Amino acid sequence: MIGVISYLVFFSTVAAILAIAVLGLNLQWGNTGLFNGGVVAFFGAGAYATLIFGGTPQEGQLGGFALPYPLALLGGMFVAGVMAWIVGILTLRLRHDYLAIATFGVAVAFENLMRNAEALAGGAQGLRGFERPLFDALGGGLAYNSLFLICVLVLLLAVYVFLERLIRSPFGRLLRAIREDETAARSLGKNPARIRLTSFITGSVIMGMSGGLYGTFYAFISPQDVLPILTFQIWAMLIVGGAGNNRGAVAGAFLIWGAWTASGWALSRFAPQEVQLYTGSVQFILIGFVIVGMLLWRPQGLFEEKLVVSQQGRTATKELQGDRR
Repeated sequence: MIGVISYLVFFSTVAAILAIAVLGLNLQWGNTGLFNGGVVAFFGAGAYATLIFGGTPQEGQLGGFALPYPLALLGGMFVAGVMAWIVGILTLRLRHDYLAIATFGVAVAFENLMRNAEALAGGAQGLRGFERPLFDALGGGLAYNSLFLICVLVLLLAVYVFLERLIRSPFGRLLRAIREDETAARSLGKNPARIRLTSFITGSVIMGMSGGLYGTFYAFISPQDVLPILTFQIWAMLIVGGAGNNRGAVAGAFLIWGAWTASGWALSRFAPQEVQLYTGSVQFILIGFVIVGMLLWRPQGLFEEKLVVSQQGRTATKELQGDRR
């Protein structure tokens, strides 16, 4: 029984961390129409920077500043935001598939940099030497993981509430206006380039928070954790849950992560031994089938986007309906 509870805590922690990243992507794609194909780069930037700022000194590696954990996590988010600002200035003039290709190239370049820059990030061996907060006090195990899960859920709720208020604000309506018709928004005196960059940076900072929590939970990060497949997993979570709907983004994260772990368990348990050697490849194919199937069956996702109407808009609608009567 303890083993089942321990696994459920572990599963929920990872799913909640990924849900934060999906919320960041939902702000970029679901609300602004920015096709970010390099999600893992900003996720990884937050993870690596958090461990560099908060880790203990390691011979031959940058970092070891041993900052308090909240400062280390904020530092990771800041690095992800600066990276997004640089990438955004260079790429956000591109549209749709061109933007996706450019940002995907950023993700590939980031993974290769982390794999080869031993002095910066430990190279292929990754970053170690990170002391998880309160680990010694709680003695590790289920007690620590349960407390960490509570902290992650609190941060997930905070990000969710923040984004819900943001999309209901005038700025959120401006994001959707730019997504639907950028030319019309520009004709009203708005600056789409600045708004798109703001959305891109904000979403990437949220992804950096997710990466920092991920690196904290494992107390380790390596190039294997920032492979491009993570970008496709996060995109699958958003597509299944429903782009433009924060509730769908969270639900999609838990559903896809559940399907990913269940498929890995089933393949390792029931598949022939020669097939088990290719478990990872089979799972990648399954992710592709999920994305394509969902786009064909229900492109709006499980939770359809709900347009937010202001109080003035509701009043005008009621008056118009009254005039028609």
